Amino acid sequence: MSKKSVRDLPVKGLRVLTRADFNVPLDEQGNITNDARIRMFLPTLNHIVANGGRAILMSHLGRPKGDPAADRKYSLRPVAMRIEELTGRSCRFVEDCIGPEALAASSDLKDGETLLLENLRFHPAETIIDEAKKNPGGKLTPAQDEKRRFFARALAAHGDVYVNDAFGTCHRNHVSMYDVPQLIPKGGRAVGFLVEKELRYLGQAVDSPKRPLVAVLGGAKVSDKIGVIKNLLKKVDQVLVGGAMAYTFWAAQGRRIGRSLCEPDKLDLARELIQSGGQKLHLPVDSVAAPELKPGLRPQIVEGDLPDDLMGLDIGPKTFDMFRRLIHDAGTIVWNGPVGAFEVEPFDTGTMALARQMADAAGRGAIVVVGGGDTAAAVEKAGLAERMTHVSTGGGASLKFLEGKKFDPIEILDEA
Repeated sequence: MSKKSVRDLPVKGLRVLTRADFNVPLDEQGNITNDARIRMFLPTLNHIVANGGRAILMSHLGRPKGDPAADRKYSLRPVAMRIEELTGRSCRFVEDCIGPEALAASSDLKDGETLLLENLRFHPAETIIDEAKKNPGGKLTPAQDEKRRFFARALAAHGDVYVNDAFGTCHRNHVSMYDVPQLIPKGGRAVGFLVEKELRYLGQAVDSPKRPLVAVLGGAKVSDKIGVIKNLLKKVDQVLVGGAMAYTFWAAQGRRIGRSLCEPDKLDLARELIQSGGQKLHLPVDSVAAPELKPGLRPQIVEGDLPDDLMGLDIGPKTFDMFRRLIHDAGTIVWNGPVGAFEVEPFDTGTMALARQMADAAGRGAIVVVGGGDTAAAVEKAGLAERMTHVSTGGGASLKFLEGKKFDPIEILDEA
């Protein structure tokens, strides 16, 4: 996807309507607990401001039900404050994303100034395309379509040019992502630096990797990774499978999995993947197990099948050693999904050790691309995010990309 970059977009004196991904975690008091997505957006913002553009930022946060008065915990005001803290510059904020007050605020902006619009999802029209799935024929009703068009026109009125730097929602045809840029004249629609980076590293890892290409796939469910596994098996040299989903593969082989998580309706699919994967597909050979997922338990290391009273909660030392050897020789590594219940000690051992191996591989010159929200959280917990080649900001988006899906909100932007 060779798309026009914000660096090639004339911005001086123009209102640069920029879709960011500020869907950051907040505590009960409304404080941002992890500002990584804001920090990763700053290169795009700084470029616009430094070149005399008028940065008008829009984003969603959480899943509000459409009533701003009742859902103030989803307000983007804390994000505006954090942008000011991180940049040392003023970030104006307006308490709606459309309407006379919002339009006046964006129209009054001066060169080099920044405005953040309120949460897009306070307006149900932003995600109204999702409602089409519930309708006969999967299409919007005329009334729903008119709401979508009205919201798109109202948002597009803020901008002379458009920048998409919200990779985390690029797999969704929401109004701000798909409809708004189509209302901006051609030549003025570009990707930001973060989306550009995501496309470069994920695309390179899948389509032109430095070999051997090793994929490490974990997480709870095979069903979440079906498309990824099928697509990557055609391209990779090795696939290493961990996490709870490994026990669905075990069950498909007729092995005993004790109390481990399993998707009985996916056993035939798992058998198909095992057969098509052949010697490329590597499953755990031992487990760190316990009667339940509970902090502070003394785990047991079980080689082979699990007894009925235990559940597998992490990869065992022999599995880790097998994974370590395959990772050591890799030229490119794609990691999506933790290999154990990393949120709960001591079942984070395998995932943390794997993160250290990934960081070491990147230090040796391997391309290490980490995708998925839980995997990104794991490398953050390990304190190793900065040592990876790239940590994707898009959980669902990175999965869709690894499945080989095209993103309409990217496709409609200007070519480089």
